[in-house]
Amino acid sequence: MKMKIKYILTALFVSMLCTTGLLGKSAEELAKAAQNPVANMISLPFQNNTNIGIGTDDETQNIMNVQPVWPVSLNDEWNVITRTIMPIVSQPDIFTREGRVNGIGDTTFTAFLSPKDSGALTWGAGPVFLLPTATDDTLGSDKWGAGISAVVLAMPGKWVVGSLVSNIWSIGGSAEQEINLFTWQYFVNYNLDDGWYLTTAPVITANWEADNDHRWTIPFGGGVGKLFKIGNQPVNAQISVYNNVVTPDDYGATWQIRAMVQFLFPK
Repeated sequence: MKMKIKYILTALFVSMLCTTGLLGKSAEELAKAAQNPVANMISLPFQNNTNIGIGTDDETQNIMNVQPVWPVSLNDEWNVITRTIMPIVSQPDIFTREGRVNGIGDTTFTAFLSPKDSGALTWGAGPVFLLPTATDDTLGSDKWGAGISAVVLAMPGKWVVGSLVSNIWSIGGSAEQEINLFTWQYFVNYNLDDGWYLTTAPVITANWEADNDHRWTIPFGGGVGKLFKIGNQPVNAQISVYNNVVTPDDYGATWQIRAMVQFLFPK
């Protein structure tokens, strides 16, 4: 009897080890998918960016980006990964300098054409569109825009390393100021045990219509994230801090605090 109990306990222990290994592998794969902009997975990120130290009065701007990701299968070889970014903004009134302006900013929509099997190097490319959805003149450009966007990344071992670049030009609208906006985000993630990971993903921008003193925003920093579950719902959460080592004179922010909660819906 004691021998049977010993065998049963040993079998249960081995089973737990195997299950833990499978769960660990699955969690790492899910974390990598969450860090991949062109993963074949539905997700709903809420990314909050608090920009600190704006202007001579060191004011604060807050932008909550609601950015659903929805993949569409074209055939056995190709996916289209759509990503919409709708910003909910609260910022100082830059015209009257009294109070704040709250509302929705301009929306961007990107559609990445990406191969289902791209080998060691994952990539995607496609059009990006700017939609003048701002609820206040100070929160948007009052311009329609279009451009091109591309992403490339690799996932060796515990790493997810890549780069996403886009440029948008204005194609219509009532505002006089034209749009020529360059955006580059490189991202480096290192996945640790138990769903934890280290991350850096600064968003570098250049407004080609502005003069040199107001053109570039170049942040530097990083943070930490964790993949976990609420019930059966996988969630990816992270927080990071960036210092803008280059920022537009007069109205550029000095620091940015970024916090994100991303709901994952793997197949």
